Amino acid sequence: MKEALSAVISRAFGEHELHRLEANIQPDNVRSAGLVKSLGFRLEGYSPRYLKIDGEWRDHERYAITSEEWAA
Repeated sequence: MKEALSAVISRAFGEHELHRLEANIQPDNVRSAGLVKSLGFRLEGYSPRYLKIDGEWRDHERYAITSEEWAA
């Protein structure tokens, strides 16, 4: 998964010239948080009741990375 996400990030910043990517992850999803952190994403904040899933509002942690950080 790390290799695949790395390819997506490279394409987003390279071919599509995006400046910023975000990942919103439920706090108990340790593996997903570990994945994005291993690719350089940083925790930016906490979003209570961010997304309704299965009829319940779920909190999320917000991670982000910029093209400058990816290139470093």
